[in-house]
Amino acid sequence: MSDIDALSGVTKGQVLPLQRDVEAISIPFGKTETLAEDSEVTVMQAKGGTISVGFEGRMYLIEGSELDALGLEAVPRPTLPEDASEEDIEAFVWDQLRTCFDPEIPVNIVELGLVYGCRIERLITGERLVTIRMTLTAPGCGMGDVIAADARNKILGAPQISKVHTEIVFDPPWRREMMSDEAKLELGMF
Repeated sequence: MSDIDALSGVTKGQVLPLQRDVEAISIPFGKTETLAEDSEVTVMQAKGGTISVGFEGRMYLIEGSELDALGLEAVPRPTLPEDASEEDIEAFVWDQLRTCFDPEIPVNIVELGLVYGCRIERLITGERLVTIRMTLTAPGCGMGDVIAADARNKILGAPQISKVHTEIVFDPPWRREMMSDEAKLELGMF
């Protein structure tokens, strides 16, 4: 899978000055923090329309809609037409999950085999709730909150979806065999 066009010129190790204050998700805690204008961040990974950066010894995830803070073209939040079918909504959710990456691994969470299932329910209020059942590469992996926040932000771009719940499970435990052939190739495991 190729990077979003706005990220094609961004390289690992590149230092970028922040042109404005920006909200970023702290890694591995998943909490939103503000990085101040004029700070310099170092690119760690640019995948799926988001950029992982290093700043003052910590890592952060900056969403695509905030990339203008780095002097890059912002990536519009993904959305769906109002008349989208149930099949369109489900395809949208899976497409968005394919843009979510562990900030340290250059393969999306679907290809890594981390997503065990996705259920979309229509609530009595007419709202749609998306429940994602997923795992992590190891029970001690601290990236769960970051990945869940990234998925939630991207999926909530569709007005037809009002809630996203991410359930992290460890049964069955993740194994390398759960990765797609594409993921194994990307990670040099063939």
